[in-house]
Amino acid sequence: MPIEPVAPAPAPTFRRTLLRQRWADLTFLHWAVAPELVAPLLPAGTRPDTLDGTTYVGLIGFRMVGLGFGRGPALPYLGTFRETNVRLYSVDPTGRRAVVFRSLDASRLIPVLVARLTLGLPYLWSAMRVDHDGDLRSYRCRRRWPGPVGTTSEMVVRVGAPIRRPTPVEHFLTARWGLHTRAYGRTRHVPNWHPQWPLHRAELLHLDDELVTAAGLPTPTGPPVSVLYSPGVPVRFGAPAALRTR
Repeated sequence: MPIEPVAPAPAPTFRRTLLRQRWADLTFLHWAVAPELVAPLLPAGTRPDTLDGTTYVGLIGFRMVGLGFGRGPALPYLGTFRETNVRLYSVDPTGRRAVVFRSLDASRLIPVLVARLTLGLPYLWSAMRVDHDGDLRSYRCRRRWPGPVGTTSEMVVRVGAPIRRPTPVEHFLTARWGLHTRAYGRTRHVPNWHPQWPLHRAELLHLDDELVTAAGLPTPTGPPVSVLYSPGVPVRFGAPAALRTR
């Protein structure tokens, strides 16, 4: 089965929108990693997605804004919060590229509980901040529940010039149209869609992170190989579907 191409903004693969939201003020940090190191951490039936034989570990901080169901209004209070996730890159037997979340720290407890119960996503409740100071963006996280309690992350970047032509690596790391997760004994694919990312170069000024290793991944060696920023995009999610394996 051929693997779907890495496209900056393909047509949606679903008709009915179950969830909508906006991702805002995103910073993407990525480190290269050997596929065999992360393969045991992926849901059954998926394998690491690679570019030129390499896969990646991502640390992404952002603001979730206006989460709502279908075409209804955004949820007041509960629909807007801060999030930091640790993610890997996967491909399934049908050739669909996706992300796999190893952890998703969020600053609202009820969305954390709902996502854990319905999709089996590893959401965790944390105290978080996202601050602006001119072209600086600061992201701070301290885990509350379920643990390891007290795990922290702090990163500061300086936002640079817009990227007119993303590199193949930058497309590979950001142009993702679904996620794979393991819930109730089955691996599931959840499709999403958003416009093409408006990406900027970014300079990492400070990083003190414990989330990557708390997610069961090796300690990153050296600085990230990719540092990107985006002001954000609106996002829609379709219904999850169980993975079909032969």
